[in-house]
Amino acid sequence: MTMKVMKKYILLFILLISGSVKSLAQQTLQLSQYLFNGMAVNPAYAGYKDNWTINASSRLQWAGVDGAPVTNTLSVDGITDPEYKNVALGLLITNDRLGPENNSSVYANYSYRIRLNNEDSQRLCFGVGVGAILYNIDGGKFNTGNTTDPIISSAIQNKLTPDFRAGVYYYSPSFYMGGSVLNLVPNAYPDPNSIFIQEVRTYYITAGAMVNISPVIDWKPSFLVKEDFKAPTNVNAATYFLFSNLIWAGASYSTSIALWNKPYLQKDLQRMDAITAMLGINITPLFRFSYSYDMGSSKISGYPNASHEISISYSFARAKGRILSPRYF
Repeated sequence: MTMKVMKKYILLFILLISGSVKSLAQQTLQLSQYLFNGMAVNPAYAGYKDNWTINASSRLQWAGVDGAPVTNTLSVDGITDPEYKNVALGLLITNDRLGPENNSSVYANYSYRIRLNNEDSQRLCFGVGVGAILYNIDGGKFNTGNTTDPIISSAIQNKLTPDFRAGVYYYSPSFYMGGSVLNLVPNAYPDPNSIFIQEVRTYYITAGAMVNISPVIDWKPSFLVKEDFKAPTNVNAATYFLFSNLIWAGASYSTSIALWNKPYLQKDLQRMDAITAMLGINITPLFRFSYSYDMGSSKISGYPNASHEISISYSFARAKGRILSPRYF
């Protein structure tokens, strides 16, 4: 392995370990616009918009660094019965690339939605997701001609593993709250010599509100907490404004904190702070586009921790039935 290639992957490794939970091994998807991609973190979100909806997102993290993480998601979800709206289905496909790693997953999601009032403006939803993750490592991307290296194989190695997730989600026209567990059944007997990352059960708590400030301005504060009890807790706090039900604009702040007592953690871990700016437009009531830009901290001179993310969603209007309250979340 040449010195140039070695430096490139050492750089990626340092960026990974210095970013604490936000980037550790890309254990779960890192998305700044989670408010528009709820099913990626909670299967109970499926069917929230009533209409069948397609959502696609793409994220480039650490722009300018060779082999930096690239995350893509594609989802489709909707209710199966427009009259009672009790059952929703969803499909989530993801791809996460980082240097020689290329991990893909697919999940089938089911959400049972309990009606809480006569106006049908409040629902309590319980969801499960069943899927599989294909881990792929191309050892050839480490190899520059030295075939005697006993550590890194030049062959493509992969691993297919099942995955399960579950969640609960409550919403009303002005408030939502959800909790979910991803990697619900991690490998109980991991191979310590495996080159693949080990699945870790990860918990999410999300909540947000929509506050009417004026006839043309709505304010949406929200937060997300991510915890796997193996690394510092990641907390994201966001504030967004919707102007004339047309333009979205806002910002969020993400940081890692010592929320629980974890004596096994390394004491000098760098806390990653990231600020995100987002701008979006409701092109039509059923078609939305948004872009976000992240700027975070990094210890490596000359490599600003900048990330770009775009998100697009389109909902199909139903031939019959109607949505009784707007879907802001």
